[in-house]
Amino acid sequence: MKLSKFKYKLPPDLIAQYPANNRDESRLLVLDKATGELEHKLFKEVIDYFDEQDIFVFNDTKVFPARLYGNKEKTGAEIEVFLLRELNQENRIWDVLVDPARKIRIGNKLYFGENDSLVAEVIDNTTSRGRTLRFLYDGDYDEFKKLLFNLGETPLPREITRKVEPADAERYQTIFARHEGAVAAPTAGLHFSRELMKRMEIKGIDFAFVTLHVGLGNFREVDVEDLTKHKMDSEQIFVKPETVKMVNDAKDNHHKVCAVGTTVMRTLESCVTTKGRLAEYAGWTNKFIFPPYEFSVPDAFISNFHQPYSTLLMMVAAYGGYEKVMNAYEVAVKEKYRFGPYGDALLIK
Repeated sequence: MKLSKFKYKLPPDLIAQYPANNRDESRLLVLDKATGELEHKLFKEVIDYFDEQDIFVFNDTKVFPARLYGNKEKTGAEIEVFLLRELNQENRIWDVLVDPARKIRIGNKLYFGENDSLVAEVIDNTTSRGRTLRFLYDGDYDEFKKLLFNLGETPLPREITRKVEPADAERYQTIFARHEGAVAAPTAGLHFSRELMKRMEIKGIDFAFVTLHVGLGNFREVDVEDLTKHKMDSEQIFVKPETVKMVNDAKDNHHKVCAVGTTVMRTLESCVTTKGRLAEYAGWTNKFIFPPYEFSVPDAFISNFHQPYSTLLMMVAAYGGYEKVMNAYEVAVKEKYRFGPYGDALLIK
């Protein structure tokens, strides 16, 4: 499968800059992967496609305020720092991206906040854009973390071109977010409201949770035509015994398992035994799913509409069938569905 196969024309005005007024009132395009038939619905109608004891698997990662703005010592040049992951809690060492990267060298100090309330020193150059920072802070760890996150802002992806607003702190987060560690939201989960989940519960639909801390690797451009040569960045995942039991029991009893989002799909497919059973796991995955691929766990899949050439679109095409998914995207553009993290959703059943 070639990169060029994932080109389609996405008008910029279809990229949603704001979420729907109500989480569960985005539009929902439903694709029957057996027939290719499409239906146009509201997201809250997703419940109509599932029955008692079917199971939805969600990603319960929590986005932290990963984007900071600071100034370089001496020159005062403005620097954007994007926190990726904490490397060493005791020494306050973080893996980060910096922009503009060319201005930052090992030994440089960066100042953040009014009155330079937080200072960091560059201690390593990891990639062309990546750096390792040591935050110079003498207080206890909880104080440091609170200060760091107060200075940060919600890390909306680049395709959302407006300024971050206070409401984004709540809307760019699922209602079941529990485990802090993501720099991007698992966006398919953003459509689930408390009301919809209550209605699902009343219908007897079960919920299971995995954790995948979304990194920026998801959004890194693919720069090779031959997809077998693309390497995904690793992301941390956790699959607990209770989720394993729920999913395997559902499969054994012929109930549907619905993966909510590409992060859940990657997690489930990274933790499958040779017999097609889900297994407990805590570690890292760099699994890259693109057509053709044989899926072991999910019977249905919910995803937002993704950018051309993206690894996320490739995964969706692998699940729904390349021709059928690309046709669904063509219809979505024609019908003016909203694309991106705050956009509408696709259910493949």
